[in-house]
Amino acid sequence: MCNLYANTTSQAAMREIFEVMGQRDHLGNYRGQTGIWPKYEAPVVRISDDGERELVEMHWGFLTPQVSKKTGKPIKPAAWNNARDDKLRSSGLWKDSFLNRRCLIPGSAFREAKGRNPATDYWFAIKGSDARPPFAFAGLWRAGQPGIDDQTGDWLTHTIVTTTANELVKPVHPARMPVILDEQDYGTWLTGSAEDAAQLLRPYPSGQMRIVREGIGITSDDASAGGD
Repeated sequence: MCNLYANTTSQAAMREIFEVMGQRDHLGNYRGQTGIWPKYEAPVVRISDDGERELVEMHWGFLTPQVSKKTGKPIKPAAWNNARDDKLRSSGLWKDSFLNRRCLIPGSAFREAKGRNPATDYWFAIKGSDARPPFAFAGLWRAGQPGIDDQTGDWLTHTIVTTTANELVKPVHPARMPVILDEQDYGTWLTGSAEDAAQLLRPYPSGQMRIVREGIGITSDDASAGGD
């Protein structure tokens, strides 16, 4: 599963790529992130209440309450940072968000780890003329849940949809990879029918991707620092 990604795309570029008007950009002074972990805040493109695209920050991972099996008392909530494509219309955790709250999650690379003690980190990006061409993961969002993690529920959370791994990712992470959307499909994912959106849940072509960093302990991706 994907539990670390980067988004080093500039704020101005995100507005242009995702067709967000300046007054709908609520990121403040965004400087890019070379490593985004679950529960971190990160940019998300969603449809606002009046039907326009907007850029907002959301915490990564839907939270659900947990209790200790020994004491029965609340413990650290579970963070669901990935949603399986084959569960979106059947799981109570994902179904309502898939039907009503799909979003685009801007990215520039994502990491998968292989092996243990120590694991080798592999960073994947898409091919293009830039060092890290921008892209968007298929995502879902919802409001936070009151009472979880001592919060009031007034924050927003997002999750990344995953699908079957392609031939480039499979040797590193055999089962799953994040869904990367083609730019022409952004509108369909955001506002199309559930049936049309479901057709977009497929592995990104391996021939259009590359491994940009590989090694032990590489937990951030900064193309300007070299290492490709």
